[in-house]
Amino acid sequence: MTAIVVDTDVISFIFKNHSIGSRYNPDLIRKVAVISFMSVAELERWALQYKWSSQRLHWLRTYLSRFTVVPSSPSLCCKWAEVMVLAQAAGRRIECADAWIAATALLYEAPLVTHNRADYLGVPGLTLISHDQ
Repeated sequence: MTAIVVDTDVISFIFKNHSIGSRYNPDLIRKVAVISFMSVAELERWALQYKWSSQRLHWLRTYLSRFTVVPSSPSLCCKWAEVMVLAQAAGRRIECADAWIAATALLYEAPLVTHNRADYLGVPGLTLISHDQ
């Protein structure tokens, strides 16, 4: 099976059963859905920030268990640094969290499914799948 990296926004849309999430379901069929440790951290932060109930937090963690979480590693750290420098050289700013997610996709040579295409335009070699018009 082919791996595909899923951005935090798409994870969130699907989790919330938002209509945007359904646009990405066909992209995930018969794929190994991979997420960055950074996406897990972002979602945990949102749960704390917005004071989710323990039940909703449990549902989130159960939902996340369907994904393969890529932890940090020396190789991923080097790829993150590369992403940051390449984006800067291209004249585009990339947020720290987005750079981790892009680095994950590049390290595993997998496309990145995102609804925020513009966040990643400064990363050369990154294959994006997006339905964000």
